[in-house]
Amino acid sequence: MTEIGKDIQKAKAILEAGGLVAIPTETVYGLAANALNPKAVAKIFEAKNRPSFDPLIIHISTFAELHKYTSQSLGQLTEIANKFWPGPLTVLLPKRDIIPDVVTSGLERVAVRVPQHELTLSLLSSIDFPLAAPSANPFGYVSPTTAQHVYDQLAGKVDYILDGGPCQVGVESTIIGIEDADLVVYRKGGLAIEDLERNFEGKVRVNDFSASNPSAPGMLKKHYSPDKQVLVYKDGESYDKETAFLRFSSPISGYSYQFVLSESADLAEAAARLFQGLRALDQMPVKTIVIEFVPEVGLGRAINDRLRRTIAEE
Repeated sequence: MTEIGKDIQKAKAILEAGGLVAIPTETVYGLAANALNPKAVAKIFEAKNRPSFDPLIIHISTFAELHKYTSQSLGQLTEIANKFWPGPLTVLLPKRDIIPDVVTSGLERVAVRVPQHELTLSLLSSIDFPLAAPSANPFGYVSPTTAQHVYDQLAGKVDYILDGGPCQVGVESTIIGIEDADLVVYRKGGLAIEDLERNFEGKVRVNDFSASNPSAPGMLKKHYSPDKQVLVYKDGESYDKETAFLRFSSPISGYSYQFVLSESADLAEAAARLFQGLRALDQMPVKTIVIEFVPEVGLGRAINDRLRRTIAEE
């Protein structure tokens, strides 16, 4: 029986015994297991029905722990990590052998971050291992931003849900690494690319997502998808009255089923409400969801990245 609560000691005991705990972060809720225990990590893939070739992010409590799990220092990324950790930033670095291959899907680099959530940081500080934790949802579906979202999707598959309230950022972390002295953004996320560009002296390259065998977590092309058909809004086109609409800042007249991300056109608010909106529309009595892209600046890049993946072909 899956429980929801705020008991850090209970969560700790379950993780030490090789169980699964859903944890809150500033981005989305994660489905966590002891990253150094391959059998525990395997339970994540089983619970999510996640393909084994999609690597996981490990979560640590402080910058100082990084050396335990990576065989290379941050180098050019040190200033950025110091500035944005804890926060919605994940860094890819060569892994130490202590990290099982199941975590990295056999790749030589491991994705690491320090989440910005008091409850989860307290949990991480109380254990002597990092937590592998992808989003706590069935693979490919909308990511959870509340404890209830996790329960609705994974009750019976997760041992405990640590309730830290609604996620403040609402989209997954930005994933970065270094290639040929360039800073590479492997996944757009809760840290805006403009913030990276302002804090990195060299070139910043932004990768598109990949369709298979991703080199970093969350790079699969088809992802974050409702169960219903998803289309892109086209101005002037007629839609069936039982179509649902995801709108940026204003509703479209004449239709009953809608979700507006931010009436004040605030991209931070829109990001925090994105998955809530997709989930709400997916529960409406409609066959089709029509999405509207947001301005392609700041967090709008991450929002549009997630929206494009709801409509991508497999």
